[in-house]
Amino acid sequence: MEMVKLKKDDRVIERNKVDYENNKDIWARRGWSLDDGKPAKPEPKPEPPTDQTIIEEEPKPKKTTKKAE
Repeated sequence: MEMVKLKKDDRVIERNKVDYENNKDIWARRGWSLDDGKPAKPEPKPEPPTDQTIIEEEPKPKKTTKKAE
């Protein structure tokens, strides 16, 4: 009995090849595809900015409201 591996995002499941062949359309609609066996590429981490200067902003003046007399 042959098995196939299906992947969806980072999940991998194993099913019978006969079952997969009969239901390819359903698996595709649900987002599953055949696993090619290659490891997933890690997402590159964003590099921190080289300029680490901190700029302090002055606080905005508070708006005053008139109270009812």
